[in-house]
Amino acid sequence: MPTYIALPIIALVAIALASIPQVSALGLSALPLAILLGMSYGHFSLRVEDEKDHQFSHFCKQKMLRLGIILFGFGLSFQQILAVGWQAVVIDLIVITVIFSVGTFVGIKVFKLHRDVAILTAAGSAICGAAAILATESVLKPKQQHITIAIATVVLFGTLAMFSYPFIYQWVAMNDQSFGIYIGSTAHEVAQAVAAGQSINVETMQTAVVVKLIRVMMLAPFIIMLSIVLTRFNRSDDVDSDTGTNKKSVVVIPWFVFGFIATAMINSMVVLPEVLKTGFAFASQFSLAMAMAALGAHTRWATIKEAGPKPLLLASLLFIILIFGGFFLTSWLS
Repeated sequence: MPTYIALPIIALVAIALASIPQVSALGLSALPLAILLGMSYGHFSLRVEDEKDHQFSHFCKQKMLRLGIILFGFGLSFQQILAVGWQAVVIDLIVITVIFSVGTFVGIKVFKLHRDVAILTAAGSAICGAAAILATESVLKPKQQHITIAIATVVLFGTLAMFSYPFIYQWVAMNDQSFGIYIGSTAHEVAQAVAAGQSINVETMQTAVVVKLIRVMMLAPFIIMLSIVLTRFNRSDDVDSDTGTNKKSVVVIPWFVFGFIATAMINSMVVLPEVLKTGFAFASQFSLAMAMAALGAHTRWATIKEAGPKPLLLASLLFIILIFGGFFLTSWLS
């Protein structure tokens, strides 16, 4: 089956599966499902890809990815920030800063992981799971195997965290809104925040989703700052071996991030028809699922196995910091 037929089918199947209550209750969104289905397709398919297949896969991983993130902004609004108060914003900022900093430092310096694996895993844990990893990819330009490894670890521990929240709720003296802030500021994926909040009550779920979406909105400035920092960091490596002079280092500007901000602003200032918002949400999910399917189709199971236990150890450390550190931070500030 040609890639330009297989990938859309995989994306639609992933979206359909994610809409099944039994599947959504597990916190599995269309994105991780798409990459798993894509990996299965790539592993068992006997088709030898031609140039057209490669071009379409590249189009999905680049253009469709950026389109999906831009359209994702229509599901966010700045009014949502006002609904939960400044404490939730501060908590989200602290969580993102600590998790990304610790994950990057420990991953590179302690576990000796490839820089891209450490940064991608840290970004996914700090902000919004697979979507953050895909957005960070635009700046790093990593190997697709590194992306898959990061997504696999984030999905695993994000799912584990999701099942931990109802158990933690039974043993703590925290009101429903504060616990919703706790879930939203520490859950990996939006779908996991929804599933975990639903297991408590409606108020907790609504608060968790809003706080989680605030973290998603912080993806835009994060990507811009990461691009600037990486450019400055790489300047020390940009030395011409013949002349000994520094090569010109250019900041990689992720232009699609400004599209993401623009769509969120439009949604904040204009009351869009519900049918239009539903259409944008589906188009965003379909575009991102296509990108994930293309990524998975060119990744082999052996690649993840070869990565060894270190990525899992890093993701588990970040999971522990999120669960325990996030709880004490929320208890203190909310």
